[in-house]
Amino acid sequence: MSKRIFLVAAESSGDTLGADLARALKERDASLELMGVGGARMAEEGIESRADISGLAVLGFIDGLLAYDRVKRAVATTVAAVLAAKPDVVVLIDSWGFTLRVALGVRAAAPEIKLVKYIGPQVWATRPGRAKTLAAAVDHLICIHDFEVPFYEPFGLPCTVCGHPALGRFKPGDGAALRARQGFSRKDKVILVLPGSRPAEIRRIGPTLWRAAEMLDAERADVRLLVVAAGPVREAVVAQTPPAARIVDEREKEDAFAAATVALAASGTVTTEVALQGTPLVIGYKLGWITWALMRMVLKAKYATLMNVAADAEVAPEFLQTRFTAHNIARAAAPLLDDEDVREDQVRKQDDALALMGRGGTSAAEIAADAVLGVLRA
Repeated sequence: MSKRIFLVAAESSGDTLGADLARALKERDASLELMGVGGARMAEEGIESRADISGLAVLGFIDGLLAYDRVKRAVATTVAAVLAAKPDVVVLIDSWGFTLRVALGVRAAAPEIKLVKYIGPQVWATRPGRAKTLAAAVDHLICIHDFEVPFYEPFGLPCTVCGHPALGRFKPGDGAALRARQGFSRKDKVILVLPGSRPAEIRRIGPTLWRAAEMLDAERADVRLLVVAAGPVREAVVAQTPPAARIVDEREKEDAFAAATVALAASGTVTTEVALQGTPLVIGYKLGWITWALMRMVLKAKYATLMNVAADAEVAPEFLQTRFTAHNIARAAAPLLDDEDVREDQVRKQDDALALMGRGGTSAAEIAADAVLGVLRA
């Protein structure tokens, strides 16, 4: 009888991780029966979602309260789907609050099912007590960084370090080709705006990034504006994009990252993806004020951007909350636009940080697949 693995992803980034993991699992053992809850990318790998995850990409305390009933229903549906499928292993991907509730529901009803958490909560940045909570809820953790492991050792949770997932899915972009398609010249300075992948991020971060981009554009004759509109938030991105900017589809994102002279980006996985293409970044982020006030009480890390965390230095300028203003973003981006030496220096530092994060090693998906299969065999 074939072994069953059930993957659970609650939002776009987790869906991508789930698709990469599914592909790696099938390459290792074609007899595996994969099923789960996820989105379009997991469906492309043959995993049709057994629950509706639309609208679960919530951000912050207030958004979480407003979405509480929707999340509660999705948790119940997901737990029921897991129990009906009777898998040997469940892999709970990212989305701390949602996947923890699913883990607790499955464990209470079917303790014989092994539970693996793929990407843990950022215990090194906020609320280290979550390490104890997670250790009591799952059998194995697959985490990004070596420095996460000591948080879980006191509670006996086995950990596998996989590195940053973006490093393993890197594809070199063709910046020259995208510039040609958009009618940009080689001398044009391209400002790429990346306002986030969640509706709340688009609302809170997008307008400030666009104001900064337009300030830089107004002072220079050779600037071109570009944005990548990701599928789940495409309409929201398009709605706030100024008429002068060019919009490209997510399928062209690597080319867009490589074509940019500088990227103005919301903090997140995309910052690593852009850095891998050799483009310097200026990063911003803003939460709702209640969420920010709560975060300030528990925030441990100096930086939000993983490159900066890995380097323990502000490799890419980042501006959070009260410092996240169009003026600050534009002021940090201006020398990157105007001085090639400044650009090259930041890219060199970004490359050093990427090396610390595991660039060039085995992909996260492959390491995660081996860890899941290890739990399955055990």
